[in-house]
Amino acid sequence: MRVVSGIQPTGNLHLGNYLGAIRNWVRMQDDMQDGGQCLFFLADLHAISMPHDPAQLRAGTLEMVAALVACGIDYDRSILFNQTQVPAHAELQWLLNGTARMGWLNRMTQFKDKSGKNREGASVALFSYPVLQAADVLLYQATHVPVGDDQKQHLELARDIAQKFNNDFCAEDAPLFTLPEPYIPPQAARIMSLRDGSAKMSKSDVSEMSRIDLVDDADTILKKIKKAKTDPEPLPSEEAGLDGRPEALNLVTIYSAITGQSVEKILSEFGGEGFGKFKPALAEVLVETLAPINARFLELKDDRESLDAILARGAAKARELASPTLSATYDALGLVRG
Repeated sequence: MRVVSGIQPTGNLHLGNYLGAIRNWVRMQDDMQDGGQCLFFLADLHAISMPHDPAQLRAGTLEMVAALVACGIDYDRSILFNQTQVPAHAELQWLLNGTARMGWLNRMTQFKDKSGKNREGASVALFSYPVLQAADVLLYQATHVPVGDDQKQHLELARDIAQKFNNDFCAEDAPLFTLPEPYIPPQAARIMSLRDGSAKMSKSDVSEMSRIDLVDDADTILKKIKKAKTDPEPLPSEEAGLDGRPEALNLVTIYSAITGQSVEKILSEFGGEGFGKFKPALAEVLVETLAPINARFLELKDDRESLDAILARGAAKARELASPTLSATYDALGLVRG
C-alpha cells in the first residue's frame, strides 16, 4: 500500500484542515504496515495556478512544514517534501497532457468554481492543474489517495488518464500506471465556519473569527468559540434535534471530533443546556488538544535550517521513487533521452 496526498502551502492550517485531513494523515502513517509507505507533499506548484505573492508562498511553504511536523507527521516514517524539489511532477504532467482530453478538463467543477465568471481570464495552470494532480499520484504508483467529496472527481480523472495511457502505449499485460483507489478516512469530520454553519471552515475567509487556526493560543481559541454564531435555543437531547440548526450542529461536531465521543453521548450530557455552558467546555477540549501542536509549531517555525533539511531529505527520497516511472513514461512515448 502506498498513500500519496498533498496540501497547498497557503496560510496557516486551521481546525478544519486538522480534523478533516491532517489527523488522518497521522493515523495512516501510524497504521502503515508490511512495507507500506506514505508520501505527503506541499503542493507549491499548484499554488501558482492562482494569483499569489512569491514571498508569502515561500514563507508559507516553510510554515506548513513546521505545522505538519507539529501535528505529528514523522519525516523518518513518511516522506515529506515540496513539489518544486521534485521536477518529475512537472515533467510527468506535460507528458500526460498528451493523454488528457479537453472534454475531461471542461467537466472539472473546481475550475468553474475558482475561475468564476471570468473563465477567459483564468490561468492555463488553473485549467490544467487536475493533470498535475494526476501526475502527483501516478508518478509514485500510488495505490490509495485520501479524498474528500471535493476531490473525488479529480481522482476519477487521474484514473481515466492512467487507463488511457496504459491502453494507448503499453502492452495489455504490462500496464505502466497503477490505477489509484480512493481512501475514505473513517472519521473525516466536515468542519464548518464559526460564523456560518452552511459554509466550510476556510483559510480564505476574510474573517479570522470564522476559524480556529492551529497557531491560536488559548485566549484566542476561547474568544473565537465564545463569539461563534449560535441560535437562541438550548441544545437538544437527541441528534434529530440538530436538524435545521447548522451552527449548533457544527459546534457539536467539533466537540465530537476532538474528543471521540458520539453526538448522542454529548447531547446526553449537554442536552437542555444553553451555549453558555457548552461553549466553555468546547473551548477547554480544543485548548487541551491544540496546545501541544501550538508549542511544537512555535519551536520549529523559525528554524529555517531544520525545515530546509526536512524538505531536502524528503525530496531526495521522492526523486528516487519517481525516477523509474518517469523514465518508463518517456520510453513508452518513444521520446529519446540522452
